[in-house]
Amino acid sequence: MNAEDQAVKQESASPGKMPFHKYKPFKPIPLSDRTWPDKVITSAPRWCSVDLRDGNQALVEPMTPNEKQKMYDLLVELGFKEIEVGFPAASQTDFDFVRKIIEEDLVPDDVTIQVLCQAREALIARTCEAVSGARNVIFHLYNSTSTLQRKVVFNMSREEVIKLATDAVTIVKTLVKELEAAGTNVILEYSPESYTATEMDFAVEICAAVMEVWQPTLDRKVILNLPSTVEMATPNVYADQLEWFVRHLPNRECATISLHTHNDRGTGIAASELGLMAGADRIEGTLFGNGERTGNCDLITMAMNMFSQGIDPKLYLSDMRKIVAVSEECTKIPIHVRQPYAGELVFTAFSGSHQDAIRKGMAFAESGGDDTWEVPYLPIDPTDVGGSYRETVRVNSQSGKAGVAFILENYFGVSLPRSVLLEFSPIVQQLTESIGGELKPDQIWDAFVKEYIEVEGPYQLIDYRVRSVADNKEACDAKIKVAENEIDIHGEGSGPIDAFVEGLVNTLNEPLRVVDYQEYSLNEGSEAQAICILSISDDKQNKYYGVGISQNTTTAAFKSIIAAINRKWQ
Repeated sequence: MNAEDQAVKQESASPGKMPFHKYKPFKPIPLSDRTWPDKVITSAPRWCSVDLRDGNQALVEPMTPNEKQKMYDLLVELGFKEIEVGFPAASQTDFDFVRKIIEEDLVPDDVTIQVLCQAREALIARTCEAVSGARNVIFHLYNSTSTLQRKVVFNMSREEVIKLATDAVTIVKTLVKELEAAGTNVILEYSPESYTATEMDFAVEICAAVMEVWQPTLDRKVILNLPSTVEMATPNVYADQLEWFVRHLPNRECATISLHTHNDRGTGIAASELGLMAGADRIEGTLFGNGERTGNCDLITMAMNMFSQGIDPKLYLSDMRKIVAVSEECTKIPIHVRQPYAGELVFTAFSGSHQDAIRKGMAFAESGGDDTWEVPYLPIDPTDVGGSYRETVRVNSQSGKAGVAFILENYFGVSLPRSVLLEFSPIVQQLTESIGGELKPDQIWDAFVKEYIEVEGPYQLIDYRVRSVADNKEACDAKIKVAENEIDIHGEGSGPIDAFVEGLVNTLNEPLRVVDYQEYSLNEGSEAQAICILSISDDKQNKYYGVGISQNTTTAAFKSIIAAINRKWQ
């Protein structure tokens, strides 16, 4: 070992250093005239779910037959027209499931089932046996083409790998004639596995050789699936590889270019999206990205990304809770609370500034101010995926008055004046800090009731009667409990509230006057209740808010006055 190598070894082994010297940077292909960055996705691709094969084989506990059936039924319900239902030559369970859905006529006429098979004659024969009697089948044939695997795993030359693939396609072509004679429409899909680690000229060469054997036409295209079996570079490099490929592929018009990305670098969705811009037609992936290692392309997120841009995703994702529930049941993998579009918290804001923006944006949207959805921090309308506006704002110690206001308005119909919000919000924040977490709407309401409605104090309204008197005035006779005593009060004024306050001032020697007043209905119908929010001021100009709720508007007002007086004496 020379001095330079020794220095590198010592540096990489020192504390706080990662051994990055072990890894080689991926060499991008030269494509200075690339055109894909200027493209815009305007329509959904052909989707193919591989949950029942790629997703299933990646599970710690593979799906039971009943779970496979439940997942299959969900995929059909969501609108998938191409579904990879298994690897029937590799598993008796997969073979039996494929036979079941065919024999029990569980495959809709517009759905094509896909089956995976290695490029080996015995496996091809077994796969043909599995799909016998199906209406529409994609025969997915694959073999690895990467430089590394040719050298390390197979010890084969380029020519030998091409022969392996073309011989297998010849066998498929021969064996499916019997299926086609019986009425099965068979489409060939060929995957040069580890495409991203394959020399581009060789990827084109082997795919062209496969097409030469299969002889696709414009009406009977072959599917060329170009997988990022292991994600090896940034997604723009994958897009460059795809644009280079489609430029150089002979008879490109007779091929459907399909992508099957993995998520080793965390950019599986981005790679698929840029791949569409680079000329791909079809996307394989799984619900929520389940798959080997870090998973596959997340089809839910990718489809919803398109939906959020005003593009019909061609999938029906309006009941996201059901999709999550079935996925979790069948895969035993919980969906993360921050999973895009589907997680419990993805439409939720705890931050005070976010809550304020959402509250104002929602008010604008509900006013009919615009036909399109534009609400700060909410890329889509939560109701489009089965969510609720009420779930967008939740309160913890990071929240502000906007969050409190949103909860009270959307759960309980209470719209507080700004001055009350400024007073109540610190109370809520102190409560969140004391319990160390999120406050549920009922907890916020209970705190509001305790603070402003059912206020502990010396005064209590027992009964009252209001009547008209001379000079267009009204009189109020009321019974008030003060500590342990019941006291009768009498007052006159321009209205019931004025009369009640005068009676309190004259009888109880309480210097007060009503300075703010707000009253509205909490709901509709015969059981509607009125809420009164008001403040009283004393001789020192101090203000005290109280709230009253009753089916009778006068009772609500009197209760709010008593609550405000009790708060004064706290």
